[in-house]
Amino acid sequence: MWLLNWQKSSFSDTDDGSHCLELSSGAGGLCHLRESDDPGVIVTTDASKLRAFLLAVKAGEFDHLV
Repeated sequence: MWLLNWQKSSFSDTDDGSHCLELSSGAGGLCHLRESDDPGVIVTTDASKLRAFLLAVKAGEFDHLV
């Protein structure tokens, strides 16, 4: 397994550092996401799929699920 360099979201502003979304880029253009309070669970996708997902979230396409 490769060592990933994780970056926390600038929107993750908790006093104890938990509940933060972290992102790491990997080989082959893959993106890895995890929550800092459960670092063993990692979601892996490619940059174009992550971009499409983020654009859909911003456009409100998942608002009906809340």
